[in-house]
Amino acid sequence: MPTHAPTNPPRLAVVLKGYPRLSETFIAQELHALEQRGFDLRLVSLRRPYDAKTHPIHDEIQAPVSYLPEYLHKAPGRVLRGWRTARRLPGYGRARRAFLADLRRDPTRNRVRRFGQACVLAAELPADVDRLYVHFLHTPASVARYAALMRGLPWCCSAHAKDIWTTPDWDIREKLKEMDWLTTCTAVGRDHLASLADEPAKVRLVYHGLDLDRFPATPAPAGARDGRDPENPVRLISVGRAVRKKGYDVLLEALARLPAELHWRLTHIGGGELREELRAQAGRLGLAERIDWRGAQAQADVLSAYRDSDLFVLASRIAPDGDRDGLPNVLMEAQSQGLACLATDVSAIPELIREGETGRLVPPGDADALAAALASLIRDAATRQALGQAGAARVRAAFDAEGQIDALANLLRGDVADVPRRAAE
Repeated sequence: MPTHAPTNPPRLAVVLKGYPRLSETFIAQELHALEQRGFDLRLVSLRRPYDAKTHPIHDEIQAPVSYLPEYLHKAPGRVLRGWRTARRLPGYGRARRAFLADLRRDPTRNRVRRFGQACVLAAELPADVDRLYVHFLHTPASVARYAALMRGLPWCCSAHAKDIWTTPDWDIREKLKEMDWLTTCTAVGRDHLASLADEPAKVRLVYHGLDLDRFPATPAPAGARDGRDPENPVRLISVGRAVRKKGYDVLLEALARLPAELHWRLTHIGGGELREELRAQAGRLGLAERIDWRGAQAQADVLSAYRDSDLFVLASRIAPDGDRDGLPNVLMEAQSQGLACLATDVSAIPELIREGETGRLVPPGDADALAAALASLIRDAATRQALGQAGAARVRAAFDAEGQIDALANLLRGDVADVPRRAAE
């Protein structure tokens, strides 16, 4: 990635829910790119990492990382010191009033914890920080909001998926009143958030994009597997956490409905609390021997798996609690490798995949429709190759991360007028 000369970039404290995380490569990609553009970053995480592995890009990020106490009762001395310092800050009274107003509407221990973490953040924040920039509109934004009020600092936010759809509207409205601006990575998310804002222009669309240097183009998948040869089955792959919104139970039901004469294997990459439940479901459906559950993997291993596969499939849906995907980066990653993608037309996925042109889309939660599309694509290697190449061309033309990061950098520098309302079409 080229180095960009900064124009007086501010010193940023970046507030994160957890760092580093394998499932949030888009955040690591952004942090690295901002450093390349001259930004001086301090990372503040609400949680310590729980992934045993990291991606190579995490080693390239130079910013120091500090961790707030995840549970206040486990660090009483630090929390007390933070509160004593924070209560002497000029904005503490305003922050306390905002917290108490929020607590009346959300009388939970989690709300109290957010204020306690904010006191520690405000007390320990280096004096030379110019702005708080936070990823995720729910818990991290609450901590950043209270701390920004205490310190009298400007703050801004990047919203993504679950945080948009599961945060109460009143909470979003209060935050939008006080932050300078909010970016989000999908048009559907942008429209929803803008509808809640007193100043809709505060909400901007900036796609994550893909660092194409880390996902270089590759030749089209070799061979013409069509599901007829039991010794050479079609290789399916899905990358995503085993959680409700990813729809893996629906994918397993669809696989169980494929014709018996079709030969295929599925590789799943990702952690998640439902992995054992899904393994049990696969066993009940008679699929256990055809699925390789690899767990969380480093980026190099994921890239290798893409290149060894014939078809990427993701059955995203809206979970019962409203949680849903935004625009899954794994779809861009797979398409960058010329891999045909089959997904659902939920949330922002149609912003990337054009049905029948750059991939296939089916309704969410419809195992029959998913099975029919799977059977068709398993049998048709030529269509898979055509969709894969068209998808790769679209990703490289419209979702290169360089342009998206430039738009974000302009916002962070305060150059709002020059940021396009849509960074990719």
